[in-house]
Amino acid sequence: MKILLLGAGGQVGFELMRALGPLGALSAATRDGTLPGGARCRVADLGAGATALRALLDDAAPDLIVNAAAYTAVDRAEDEAALAQAINAEAVDTLGRWAAAHGAAVIHYSTDYVFGGSGPRPWREDDAPTPHGVYAASKLAGEQALRASGAPHLILRTAWVYAARGRNFLRTMLRLAGERDTLRVVNDQFGTPTPARLIANATAAMLARMTPRGGFAGDAAWGTYHLTASGHTSWHGFAEALLRAAQRAGLIARMPEVLAIATADYPTRAQRPAWSVLDCTRMQDVFALRLPDWQTALDAVIGELAGCGTQR
Repeated sequence: MKILLLGAGGQVGFELMRALGPLGALSAATRDGTLPGGARCRVADLGAGATALRALLDDAAPDLIVNAAAYTAVDRAEDEAALAQAINAEAVDTLGRWAAAHGAAVIHYSTDYVFGGSGPRPWREDDAPTPHGVYAASKLAGEQALRASGAPHLILRTAWVYAARGRNFLRTMLRLAGERDTLRVVNDQFGTPTPARLIANATAAMLARMTPRGGFAGDAAWGTYHLTASGHTSWHGFAEALLRAAQRAGLIARMPEVLAIATADYPTRAQRPAWSVLDCTRMQDVFALRLPDWQTALDAVIGELAGCGTQR
C-alpha cells in the first residue's frame, strides 16, 4: 500500500510518520518540504490551490491519503477566512475527488469545534454540528466535501491535542511555570486532553483492522468517528494535572498557583466551545479499541519528556 501523509511536520503528522510506517510505503509531505530534523520530503501547501495539489497526488499516486494538515490558527482565521477555507475545506474537496477518481481512500482529521455549544452528554457522531467562527465552519465544510466526494474515507474528530513536541497547551504551561508564580486558566470549558501519539496509534490500529480483508473499497467501517482519550476535565483541571505530573518528574522546579477563571475573563477573537467532550463508543466498538483515561495518557507524555531530558 502506498501512503501519502500530508502535514507530516505537525504534532499528529510527526507521530503518524512512526505509526503508519509498518503499514505500507510511506511518502511524507509538509508545506515547505522539510521534516522535523531537517530532512527533505514532498511539498504540499494546501493553500496553494487545486492544481498544485492534484499534481502532487498524480506524482505520488497513493492508495491512501492521510491528511494531518490543517489551518489551526483559530483566532487568526477570523481575519483570514479565505485561507482557512482553502486549506480546511477546498483542499479536502480536491483530495476526496482525486481519491474517488483513482480508487484511493482518505483519512482526514477534524475537530470538536464543529460542535459549538454546550450539551448534557458527550457529542455523538450523528449529533447536528453547530460551528461558531470561521475555523469551525471551515473544518465542517471539509468534512462535508469529503463525504460528498464519494471516496472511501475515515473522518476522525479529535480534541485538545497535545504532544511532547511542537506548540500546544502542555508545553505552554510548562514554559509559563518557569516564568510565573501564578497562572490563570479557564475552568468553564470542558473537553478531553488527547496526545498526538494516541491519535496516531489508534489510526494505525484502525487501518490494520481494515486492510487484511483485501482492500478498502467495500469495507463497511468507513465513516465518521470520534477519537480522544476517555474522561474529561476543564482547561484548569488539565493545567493542574500536567503541572503536578511535571513537578513529580522533575521537569519544573516548583508548582505555581493555578487560578481558575471564567471564559469571560479571557476574551479571544474566536469563540471556543464550552463543551468539547466527544463520545468515542462507536470507534471503540467497531474497531475493538480501548482508549486510555486522559490522565493515564498524560503520564505517558510527561514520561516521554522526562526521558528525553529536554523539552524539544
